[in-house]
Amino acid sequence: MALARTAHGALHYDVLDQVAPWQAGGDPILFHHGIGGSAELWAGWRPALADRYRLVTFDMRGCGRSDIPAADFKWSLDLLVDDLFAVADAAGVRRFHLVGESIGGTVALAAALAEPTRIATLTVSNGAHLGASIQRVEAWRRQLDEGGVKEWSDAFMPDRFHDDALSPERRAWFAAQQEKWPRDSILNALSVLVGTDLTARLGEIRCPTLLLHPDGSPFIPVPIMAELHRHLPNAELNVIGHSRHGLPYSHADRCAALLCSFLDSRRAG
Repeated sequence: MALARTAHGALHYDVLDQVAPWQAGGDPILFHHGIGGSAELWAGWRPALADRYRLVTFDMRGCGRSDIPAADFKWSLDLLVDDLFAVADAAGVRRFHLVGESIGGTVALAAALAEPTRIATLTVSNGAHLGASIQRVEAWRRQLDEGGVKEWSDAFMPDRFHDDALSPERRAWFAAQQEKWPRDSILNALSVLVGTDLTARLGEIRCPTLLLHPDGSPFIPVPIMAELHRHLPNAELNVIGHSRHGLPYSHADRCAALLCSFLDSRRAG
């Protein structure tokens, strides 16, 4: 089992290296999922990418096979950025393409600000430079305390996916993964976003950036993503129709194809 050791516990990661010999030498891709997700969220992206890029995925702190902190552990955006680079270091990755979804997208933006020389390109899916509200934290806390993680997950699923977005098997798999998240990890991860505002520093992100966004996220309206696009000097925005906050899972093929095209265009450039 591959583990990235940190001062605050270990993080489980996986490396998929099936790059064709004639494609070797390019920068790998590192993926950061969001709350309720896991490293396997990205499975649908692999077919389009694996023959050309080394792929690094991990369970973020608080879930899956990674360290589950105590309820009173102090979470922060800086901590999650450090976690991301700890995984990259453990995987032997110096410079890489970075993909983040939801809170992973916010972490990715912060990582590009923290260590810009290590980020070849940046992709943000259904994430933003602005954080959550304290009202959402309190709403989720009530759901979790009154009904438990499953009731919270059941209420969250319509925010993630339209009814016709997934087969019953794929929907059940995602719900089961989401229900494995501990209550305190859900709330503490969400609390990292409260008050987060990276607007003033977005102009410092010079790497090519791909923005993938659902047209129907209940948490991040399209105008917020348009604002992010406006502030980034070298960005491309794609709004995906008939999608919600589970975009990178429900539309994995489309998102991976857009990423391939984006990386090809930057390589040609």
